Amino acid sequence: MQLLLTDRLTCPRCGPTFGLILLAHQLEERRVQEGVLGCPNCRDSFPIAAGFADLRAPPRDELEAGLAGTTLESDDAKAERAIALLGIPGGPGTVALVGGPARFAGRLAAEVDGLEVVAVDADGRSWPDRAGVSRLVSGPGLSFFGRTLRGVVVDGRLDRAMLFESARVTAPLSRVVVLDAPGHATEILREAGLEILAAEGETVVAARKAGR
Repeated sequence: MQLLLTDRLTCPRCGPTFGLILLAHQLEERRVQEGVLGCPNCRDSFPIAAGFADLRAPPRDELEAGLAGTTLESDDAKAERAIALLGIPGGPGTVALVGGPARFAGRLAAEVDGLEVVAVDADGRSWPDRAGVSRLVSGPGLSFFGRTLRGVVVDGRLDRAMLFESARVTAPLSRVVVLDAPGHATEILREAGLEILAAEGETVVAARKAGR
């Protein structure tokens, strides 16, 4: 996990206005390999092990399989399309890939210089650590401050709340891309304050206007 990313993370128990404090046990090239993220409000703590952060509110059961798979894909046409739809020519900034799209993280990090790509899926726990990709699991929402990410690609098979959360964390002039989108995705994103740019088949692209 990138060291600077920890400044964007919030407590999954207390909500998106409560930041976390990092206690790093092992750092390698400004990436946290082992450590703890603690909340000064509720005093709960969230582990980082082998570069993977577990940001789930209690009770935290055994981590189940996610939607992304066991490897970081690099040759998927779906990944190329998702990258194009995000519309980000270069960094700096942070992008989240949530659920199945998390497997595109390696491809996005390699193609867009200066981005930190956050793969939000339980399957990321088994992936090797690599520059440009931070791995975590988050629940019940996304543990980021509001309007701080340059884009989100989210799996439409997740619940309605995760679509709202994807909109909440997206910065002005940035996009949310929903893959495998349900029929009500456009309604949810509009309700969350985004403008629909495209809705074709099972893909929806929405953006937050400046000042909104």
